[in-house]
Amino acid sequence: MILTKRSILLSTLVLVVLGSSIFLNISLYSRAKQFYRELNQTRLDPLGLSKYPTNLKQVTDTGQTRVVFFGDSRAASWISPSISEYEFINRGISSQTSVQTIQRFAAHVRPLKPNLVIIQVGINDLKTIGLFPERRDAIVANCQANIKRIVEESTNLGAVAIVTTIFPVGEAPLQRKPFWSDEISPAIKEVNAYIATLAGEKTIVLDTFSILADSQGMMLRKYRADELHLNEQGYVIINKHLSQLLNTMGRKKGQN
Repeated sequence: MILTKRSILLSTLVLVVLGSSIFLNISLYSRAKQFYRELNQTRLDPLGLSKYPTNLKQVTDTGQTRVVFFGDSRAASWISPSISEYEFINRGISSQTSVQTIQRFAAHVRPLKPNLVIIQVGINDLKTIGLFPERRDAIVANCQANIKRIVEESTNLGAVAIVTTIFPVGEAPLQRKPFWSDEISPAIKEVNAYIATLAGEKTIVLDTFSILADSQGMMLRKYRADELHLNEQGYVIINKHLSQLLNTMGRKKGQN
């Protein structure tokens, strides 16, 4: 049997389409499995209290200024800068919304008696706009209110709150497109504008969004691990700005 160029081309096209379909189905299955695991983990432990020890009776005094990273996976993945005067503790939990983080503040942050709390949270609220577009305004308002509460809880401890603007997002991959919305990026900008108003005597706003975003407000490719998360280079650049801020705060403290 002699194959013509046309039949070879058709066969190749069929194989490419079949391969793409298999890849897409595997990706969708993997994503669905991940979401299903996260859903059931939330059912078992809604606040993620088992992630970290709670109700600490004693906190070791290292003589350093204690800094707690608090929030979602973006906080959990934050590689702390190396500054000898500071002790960094991470209390971020992947996939958490702002309402989950505020509800576990008393268990995961308060016992640590931090001097500073670095807050990065909100994207897991705002990405649900793709699933609940009719609730867009309520999702944004609740996210703003919860971030304000976390800031207030931090300052009530006597700590300085460093609240970061919500990181930008990257282009959503094909398997996420059905659950995505073009309203997510505008919602991030809206919440970030609100975060800017929280600056005060014991609240510092660190504008991470402007550091990480391109001219269209999307996460720069060189800083992306995926559509939601930073790679190591992304954390290096924001740590450069964070370190400058902490060093400035240290000098001011030394002058008082």
